[in-house]
Amino acid sequence: MHLQLISFVLIILHCMDYTGCQQHSSSRHRQHKLISGVSSGCQQGGCLTCSDYNGCLSCKPRFFMHLERIGMKQIGVCLTSCPLGFYGTRSPERNTCTKCRVECDSCFNKNFCTRCRAGFYLHLGKCQENCPEGLVRSDTQRECVPGCPADCESCVNSETCTRCQPHLYQLNGRCHHICPEDYEPNDKLMECTPQVHCEVGEWSEWSPCSRSGRTCGFKRGQETRTRQVLQYPSPFGKPCPEISEIKECLVKRRKCPGGRKKNERRERRNRNNRKDKDNPEGRRERKREKERERDTGENDNPDNTNKTEHRHRRGHETEPVSPDDGLVQ
Repeated sequence: MHLQLISFVLIILHCMDYTGCQQHSSSRHRQHKLISGVSSGCQQGGCLTCSDYNGCLSCKPRFFMHLERIGMKQIGVCLTSCPLGFYGTRSPERNTCTKCRVECDSCFNKNFCTRCRAGFYLHLGKCQENCPEGLVRSDTQRECVPGCPADCESCVNSETCTRCQPHLYQLNGRCHHICPEDYEPNDKLMECTPQVHCEVGEWSEWSPCSRSGRTCGFKRGQETRTRQVLQYPSPFGKPCPEISEIKECLVKRRKCPGGRKKNERRERRNRNNRKDKDNPEGRRERKREKERERDTGENDNPDNTNKTEHRHRRGHETEPVSPDDGLVQ
């Protein structure tokens, strides 16, 4: 009985020693695995220890531990410098990358931003939505900068003028001494406005050959054609070209219709003018000739003929009598 008890104690002690060895062996194996860097998560040269699931667990000296999120999982990465939006902090235990404030795009430390996110403007290391008095916002630099440029009287920001200094012309938020090409100065608005060039339409057909307003009774004359102005130019725009043209022309000489009658009437008028104006008989003769000319144009109308005869009778009745007609020889 005593021997059986001793054997049982020895068996228990042996088993305990075997279990402890297994545990110690397993711990040494895990430690060797973390340090050796044979895990797939320790492919970077900066890792000191790592795991298959979490990547780097510690970094070599002068490296910063940075946690990268992949979905719901965070992976440790060892970097020589922190990425944009993070700043590095060093300590004897470990070097880490810490995220900047939400309004900072990049920062030097927790309280000093070096660049702001869109909608914020940097001033003395702080990112703020509005700039202090005397400073204006610069959207390109995302900073608070001194007020309007020297050429501006008023501005929206350091890059956009709304009114320029006297004798300067505003264009697209900038002030110009001389307007750019294709623009011209507007002294009333003090702005550079686009130049407007002249535009004309198509030529008309050539007019009939004429001379002194007549289209007959000559051999040499002129023809003309014109075109309309569709857009008049601005003061500095391209001027309009010629809008009318004249060229010489030749026609077969022909007499104008009714030309002989006009000549006969002209000759009669000349004869009448040569007669003595003081002679009553000459005046009566000229009056009768005028009536005959008028009657010639009215012969085709019977009503006009009756009116002409009536005028003749009335003219003879009212004709003045010479003082000599009453004397008896």
